[in-house]
Amino acid sequence: MPDPQPHPQQQPRSADSTIRVFLLDDHEVVRRGLHDLLDAEPDMEVVGEAATGEQALIRGPALRPDVAILDIRLPDSDGITVCRELRSHMPELPCLMLTSFDDDDALLDAIMAGASGYVLKQIKGSDLISAVRTVASGQSMLDPATTARLMSNLRGPDTGSAAAEDPRLTGLSAREREILTLIGEGLTNRQIGKRLYLSEKTVKNNISRLLSKLGVERRIQAAVIAAQFTQAGGDGGNPD
Repeated sequence: MPDPQPHPQQQPRSADSTIRVFLLDDHEVVRRGLHDLLDAEPDMEVVGEAATGEQALIRGPALRPDVAILDIRLPDSDGITVCRELRSHMPELPCLMLTSFDDDDALLDAIMAGASGYVLKQIKGSDLISAVRTVASGQSMLDPATTARLMSNLRGPDTGSAAAEDPRLTGLSAREREILTLIGEGLTNRQIGKRLYLSEKTVKNNISRLLSKLGVERRIQAAVIAAQFTQAGGDGGNPD
């Protein structure tokens, strides 16, 4: 599969500008339905479509969309791989994963690929439109119930050994391990600050360094690692 050509970093989108959407689905009827649904909104425009991963990696970067809606199951690839490849060249691109299956493995892979959202094709049209607006604004759109179930499964008996060997954890300070554990518990920056007697700004700075060391961009990705770390026996460490 050809690599997409590098593209200059996207410019921030103003609040009143049109949301440019790119669609990837191997079923024409699904693409047509999504196209009609989104184009009917005054603040949205479908700027391109693809039926395969290869087409998406060629057309997507050239069109500079604000949001990419990607089917997970494709005939030549998968939407998660496409998400990872598109975001390697357009780091600010929010990807909304669309699937017919409620699959925990796919959800985990989507999160770790940097996807901003994961929705089922059974979603109502109005909810999908809201999801597109949510990820276009820079927020995550991950179903809380599905994410909670994923975290619970990650804390199962078979996840510990792999997490214990994760080299990304060895570079964390005791304080950063504490914060990672609290992220995994779902605490906000303010709640973490109160728990550790730190200012909210200090927590934010620590989380930025933490994400960088872990090699991830999103808080939810760190939460997944935290779930594995907790099962592996990490206690968050004790600050000196």
